[in-house]
Amino acid sequence: MTIGSIEHKAKKTKSRKNKVVVDEKTPLIPKTHDADAEGLDEFNGASFSGAVFNLSTTAIGAGIMGLPACVKKLGMVPGLLAIILTALLTEKSIGFMIRNSRAGNLSSYGNLVGDSFGKFGKALVQICVIINNIGMLIIYMIIIGDVISGTSSSEIHHSGVLEGWFGVHWWTGRTFVLLFTTFAVFAPLSCFKRIDSLRYTSALSFGLAVAFLVIAVGISIFKIAIGGIGMPRLFPIITDVASVFELFTVTPVVVTAYLCHFNVHSIDNELEDSSQIHGIVRTSLTLCASVYLLTSFFGFLLFGEGTLDDVLANFDSDLGIPFGSVLNDAVRFSYAAHLVLVFPVVFYAVRINLDGLIFPSSRPLVLDNFRFASITMALIVASFLGANFIPSIWDIFQFTGATAAASLSFIFPSAITLRDRYNIGTKKDKILSVFMIVLAVFANVVAVYSDAFALIKNSTTKRE
Repeated sequence: MTIGSIEHKAKKTKSRKNKVVVDEKTPLIPKTHDADAEGLDEFNGASFSGAVFNLSTTAIGAGIMGLPACVKKLGMVPGLLAIILTALLTEKSIGFMIRNSRAGNLSSYGNLVGDSFGKFGKALVQICVIINNIGMLIIYMIIIGDVISGTSSSEIHHSGVLEGWFGVHWWTGRTFVLLFTTFAVFAPLSCFKRIDSLRYTSALSFGLAVAFLVIAVGISIFKIAIGGIGMPRLFPIITDVASVFELFTVTPVVVTAYLCHFNVHSIDNELEDSSQIHGIVRTSLTLCASVYLLTSFFGFLLFGEGTLDDVLANFDSDLGIPFGSVLNDAVRFSYAAHLVLVFPVVFYAVRINLDGLIFPSSRPLVLDNFRFASITMALIVASFLGANFIPSIWDIFQFTGATAAASLSFIFPSAITLRDRYNIGTKKDKILSVFMIVLAVFANVVAVYSDAFALIKNSTTKRE
């Protein structure tokens, strides 16, 4: 039996249990197979909870550590409001994607944009996903290396967890730690062909993020009880026009924190009941927003004006509480373990989009083991090399957040709504779409300008 004959027999129903879909406009992951359809295996659909954890884990990555610094820059009140507003806009943008995908029977982000803007639009989305996700994978590896092994990128050496426990050895060094983590953990987890196969690691990953949050909240409450925390600043410090522009530098970080759009279709494709996707998105974004708000509030409350761009670095110092060093290690280790488990979820999307960009006319990736293995290994090696040769995560963060992340989160979904190929957009939808495009473009252009200006100014100051 050929793939074409399988496709011909597939029926379109609301419940997709035991349905097979493998062509370009249907899910990349087949549900079931006949005995002679080689390469397809039995699958009865993903669960609601598994989909929620996978989507939440897609969003909660490295961005969470930068949110307390965003609140520090904006002040407590505007900072928390910005996190809530971004969550609401993200829900709307994903809603635009789902509604247009349903109308056109489209099963991937690339096909959705390609349906409205042709093959160049589809290629642009795939390039944005590849740039953003490879950047994120490198960031995860850099942070894991910093936490477990240590770092001297800021000219001051910060000991990692292993170095602090066992001292300096070859096996506590950064290169060995990343090499071991890459081939012993990342490689096996990245070999799953369905995103639903990662539901248990995603649940554990989310639990580790909550564990980090619980420890941070507990430390804050204890320090409040002993009078060790003052009143946080509620509003930003504005002295001139440059300080106003600097406020927009938080935009890439906040946008990246909610970016999960590239996995929405993959998760939707595997659901037993596709009508659940709206509830899954709302539940995931509610969980993410709750974790972000609490992390930002208590992170800024705990460290105040001393909050660093990566709040994890604040847990490398004396907290001034009993068992402070143990809690520091617990926070850093739990977050590093969280990123290890986020890695394969983000990796899943970049592999599919890279394959679609390079081999647009080939058969589904899951049916070609050689192509699957080759792309997987190439991406893992590229991420490993990037993590060893790129010293700072924040250069990547600002670049990917201000370009690819903004496009994937707001610009593409809004452009599709304005194009309105199926005449389903309301006037309210189109007004909101224009608002999101203007906001994304303006905020990120200003953010890039402010960062570039700061880099030039710092470089000039050092020369003098």
